[in-house]
Amino acid sequence: MKKKYKVTFLLDKSNLWFEKQLKNYNFKLNNKYIFKISKNPNNIKNQNIVFPLSYTRILSESFLRKNELVLIVHSSKLPKDKGFAPLQYQILNNKNKIYISIIKAFKKVDAGPIYFQNSFILDGTELSDEIRNIQGKQILKMIKKFLIKYPYVKSKNQTGKGNFNKKRHPKDSQLDVNKTIKHQFNHLRINDNERYPSFFYHKGKKYLIKIYKG
Repeated sequence: MKKKYKVTFLLDKSNLWFEKQLKNYNFKLNNKYIFKISKNPNNIKNQNIVFPLSYTRILSESFLRKNELVLIVHSSKLPKDKGFAPLQYQILNNKNKIYISIIKAFKKVDAGPIYFQNSFILDGTELSDEIRNIQGKQILKMIKKFLIKYPYVKSKNQTGKGNFNKKRHPKDSQLDVNKTIKHQFNHLRINDNERYPSFFYHKGKKYLIKIYKG
């Protein structure tokens, strides 16, 4: 009987925007793999591949040792934009060409060797939900590309100068009342209407702004 590789997708309970897309995706890989989804790293061991997806916690070295290959899917052209919310920071910096990197998980965050890099284009009109949907589709395409070639895959070390993005918090959704909507449109685009909506202060009061396409 042909060997089946064990693959687990590790999701973050506090950051589940990707879950529905993942569950509905058909990798169509001819029974080459046994897939599982987990939200608890303590339940994951002896896997051929683990994909932590939008996972916001640092995985322990013991977790990395328990599994053959742990792969991070990071939405930037590493080593640029390591750290948190790479796609959102790129949009804030007026970038429409967004890269995705698949790298091996190391003790040092986002520093592992690169297996694949690819890019996609945003037209600059997408709002938060649309951006997430496009990002999710691109991530799944990259994962499928990796799984098609696995185990015959090669990696290369990261080269060049990088930067590290800090974690974004609800307070980072604040708009400047003295700047135009046009000037802050990318800021509006990345703010989630429900979880961290845009807001501003005026005359000592806080006001929320939610944005939708008409």
